[in-house]
Amino acid sequence: MRETVKTRKTTETDITVKLNVDGSGTYAVDTGIGLLNHMLELFSFWGHFDLDILVKRGDFNIDIHHTNEDVGIVLGQAFKEALGDKKGINRIGSASAPMEEVTATVAVDISGRGHFKINEAEFKHTTRGVTENITEAKYEFQDVKHFFESFAKHLGMNLNIKVEPISPDLHTTLEPVFKALGIALDAATQIDPRRKGIPSTKGVID
Repeated sequence: MRETVKTRKTTETDITVKLNVDGSGTYAVDTGIGLLNHMLELFSFWGHFDLDILVKRGDFNIDIHHTNEDVGIVLGQAFKEALGDKKGINRIGSASAPMEEVTATVAVDISGRGHFKINEAEFKHTTRGVTENITEAKYEFQDVKHFFESFAKHLGMNLNIKVEPISPDLHTTLEPVFKALGIALDAATQIDPRRKGIPSTKGVID
């Protein structure tokens, strides 16, 4: 079983992630950020990943920035560790998912090189943030961007996201993104019995 437990403790946060890549989509997510909890539950369910995330401490007295970013870091580290040398995986996956008028398309490549791209210009000017009761801060596009940047970098994943059209409601915009990400990453992490070694002409994925 490709599973792991990763913990990150800093002066700002204390986060534990338990991950089983070959799971059934069960989850227990408590980041202290309501919208992020919901998105990660969708990601787990649609990716068939068993995922427990617990934020024991976050500096919510300041804002949600560090906790949001650090959850992405630990989740990326957990996937990277659970996948090991990545022998036999498909490596590349893509998926699209709709919600109401919005369609999100996500493509991933577990290449060892962290990179993240989204149609940022459209997001920044049209998406309304969602207020988080715990801090009265808004979960906004920049928070989404920092989460995905951290996740992609620490997993070593090329993550490209295209959303169209952008809904003025952040929840409606993000839900298909996280569903499609789960489906795409599930496809990328599946073992292909035809692949006997590491899926790279270089023979190694860092």
